Amino acid sequence: MRESQRRDRWFPYVVIALLLAILAAGTASNLVRNPQPRLVADGVPSDAAPVHAGSSLQQHDDLVQHALADLNALTLPNGATLAGWDGPWRYVWPRDAAFVAAARCSVGQYDKAYDVLSFLNRLRPRSGQWEARYTEAGARVDDGRAPQLDGSGWVLWATWFCRAGGRYWDLVRESADHIVAELAPDGLPAPSSDYWERREKELTLGTVAPLLTGLRSAVQIATELHRSAEATRWRSAVDTLSEATDRVFGPDYPRTPARATSFVEPGVEPIAVGGGRDAIVTVLGPPFAPARPVVSTAIDGARAALTQPNGGVTPGEDWRADGVSWTPQTALFALSAAARGDHATANNLLGWLADHRTSTGALPEKVNRDLEPAGEAPLAWTAALVVLTSTALHGSLPIPG
Repeated sequence: MRESQRRDRWFPYVVIALLLAILAAGTASNLVRNPQPRLVADGVPSDAAPVHAGSSLQQHDDLVQHALADLNALTLPNGATLAGWDGPWRYVWPRDAAFVAAARCSVGQYDKAYDVLSFLNRLRPRSGQWEARYTEAGARVDDGRAPQLDGSGWVLWATWFCRAGGRYWDLVRESADHIVAELAPDGLPAPSSDYWERREKELTLGTVAPLLTGLRSAVQIATELHRSAEATRWRSAVDTLSEATDRVFGPDYPRTPARATSFVEPGVEPIAVGGGRDAIVTVLGPPFAPARPVVSTAIDGARAALTQPNGGVTPGEDWRADGVSWTPQTALFALSAAARGDHATANNLLGWLADHRTSTGALPEKVNRDLEPAGEAPLAWTAALVVLTSTALHGSLPIPG
């Protein structure tokens, strides 16, 4: 009996010690698989703007001015906007270029925005299906990456945002018709690579959300240009895709369709199970789509789930668990907050981005676990998002209806 009592006393401690050892081993293994990222480039020194300390507003103003300076550095004379200056970033992604054009227009730099859109128009695929990325000369990059369907949506949105639909009507028509052609009988497109830059076996919100934004933008363009046939056709596609998105991804709008839905009790919003939160849920709300309470709840839930110990956010719950924050996704949540009237959150996130720039003041791709800038700097997508967020804070941004 006494021996049994002694075992009962020490047994819980053995179990706890074993669990802690397993946890420590798992953490060590994860750190080995996901080593601490470091800075690839500190910026483009010749175009770096000085960084001044001061009030929150002054810091944001400096942040925006430096972001614009870096966009100048990353945009070549032919209008090609590089995602970054070095190595694998030195290409033109339609997604990044679209955001740069929109950011330019948001601050009245229309000529510079049209340079970017004109470059995209020169290389536009007649099929409306955009490649993942292009060289600075406009050639397709043959690196095995599949075309990314979200490019069609982003280019349409930027063209509408800049009120350039008449100038680039063929681009609009081809991209919008391609999206419509991609919709299956269930109202959804097939799986496609998205901003995670990997082949996908399942349809992701990273594809669906930009397509909805692009089709809404195309409807606005066609309506303004009195192209009634196209406006009617594309509006029907918007309704079909929107209904299918709500049916398959709602109410939490995870990265991939939830595996199940839990109904708590009558009158309480059901909870999706599985799928994983994704920062791209921000694109289902302002300034990319009209506000809806269910989407705002999903966006706030995603930000809470994706916020890292270092203060920024990771792209998704199913992203590698390395504690590293990514600045484009952090800036997406800042833009979403600003456009939805949550200025406190937007200002806090802009402040975090400002505090984690490189020594030259450039916005990096990531912030590592030690709160150090990491990856490529400057990054065009982050810089453009910062400019758009500032504009939303000080005024408003148009929303495709």
